[in-house]
Amino acid sequence: MHFSFNWLLGAADVIRLLIAYALVFPVGWYREKEAHGVGVRTFPLVAMASCGYLLLASPSAHMGPEAQSRVIQGLVAGIGFIGGGAILKTENRVQGVATAASIWNTGVVGASVAQDRYLLAAMLAFMNFITLRLLLGVKKKLDGGEEEKLESAQK
Repeated sequence: MHFSFNWLLGAADVIRLLIAYALVFPVGWYREKEAHGVGVRTFPLVAMASCGYLLLASPSAHMGPEAQSRVIQGLVAGIGFIGGGAILKTENRVQGVATAASIWNTGVVGASVAQDRYLLAAMLAFMNFITLRLLLGVKKKLDGGEEEKLESAQK
């Protein structure tokens, strides 16, 4: 059995994995800093794994478009499952939806890197970070108004 390894292709794949990891690391860092349960480990791992799965299903891996489509479908379902675990429902409150959406987005970042869509990946990561960071104040303000309405309704 003859074994050959294309070092150039292997190095390119490693670089893509590192790019996927690096693009979403700030999102994970921010979530961890804000004391969310999902953060600095989960987000980069999801991006890196998504990138890896798509690299495995790339045309250079001798897979056709149908196989690539099935890998993407499985990836979306799997990431949705992980994100679903981040959502918690209590009596009158649902938490973790933004985290779940961010996990899903993180998977697309990794997939974009695998497909050499670096601008798309960077924009998705940037917009995810900005949405979580800058819109937190807006969300807190809106949630504060909702809490006042609930207290008024209970009286």
